Amino acid sequence: MERLMDSVALVRQIADGDRFQDLTRPTKALAQDQLFRIFRQPDPVVLKVYGTPARARRETHALEALAGIEGVVVRLDGDVNAEVAWSLFADPGEWSLAQLPENSRLGLSAGRTLRAVHDSDPGALSNLSRGIDGDWVALDFVSTMRRLNRYRGRIGLDADLYEAAQAVPAPYATEPRGSHTNPSPENFAVNEYGDVTLTNWQWATLAPPEWDLSKAVWLASIHAGPVVAEALQEGYGAFVGEEQLARWTVYHGAMRLVYEAEQRMVASGSDSFEDTVDQLQRAVERAS
Repeated sequence: MERLMDSVALVRQIADGDRFQDLTRPTKALAQDQLFRIFRQPDPVVLKVYGTPARARRETHALEALAGIEGVVVRLDGDVNAEVAWSLFADPGEWSLAQLPENSRLGLSAGRTLRAVHDSDPGALSNLSRGIDGDWVALDFVSTMRRLNRYRGRIGLDADLYEAAQAVPAPYATEPRGSHTNPSPENFAVNEYGDVTLTNWQWATLAPPEWDLSKAVWLASIHAGPVVAEALQEGYGAFVGEEQLARWTVYHGAMRLVYEAEQRMVASGSDSFEDTVDQLQRAVERAS
């Protein structure tokens, strides 16, 4: 409650009398970020109040490295060292790919932005010598499956499906590039002119480009429709093969289930995991 009061006081101070709107999505995740739209003239801005200062520093560094790439959100101001870390962004729009399904033009724009990020200088984004590479993916795939086994009962994952998922080979990964790591349809904002902007860069790092592309295609096909998923790959300039997409989806789906099980403060029953479990089932069948 104290942090919420601090956030409201901060947004009131930055708004300086302008009207503002709380955009924060309901979630049970720990240390949640908070978002506010400030109706500043002539153009609105978006204030992010971070759940942790580390997220603020990572996102700020990533956006400095990617500055100038069309479709990457623009940071205007902020303080990552304050007790309450925050950033102010140019308003990327009131909608997202998830809210505007089956729009191929938006999918093309999203794919072009993702490709531009992967084509950027990886050394500017991170000083890691390797980042997430193929060896890391192979090891983490096994580790993720082991962690998933701990929560099988809680999330309603039967033993046969778990064993089938565990038997899927790790996905193929090429050399690490600068990556968003969570290019979900919700993170592709859309404004009234149809401009697409990729937001939420606090988890950016070096990773195989297949990580971003496969996750974007998987989630777009579910939340924005297959037309958007195909257009995204066309805009990107490459298509993920069916077998590799299935293997990556098994990996992403398992990671999501583990994350959800570990982050939720209150268990809400295995039915709350049904959608992701069903997606895991379909991916396992395709990967086989």
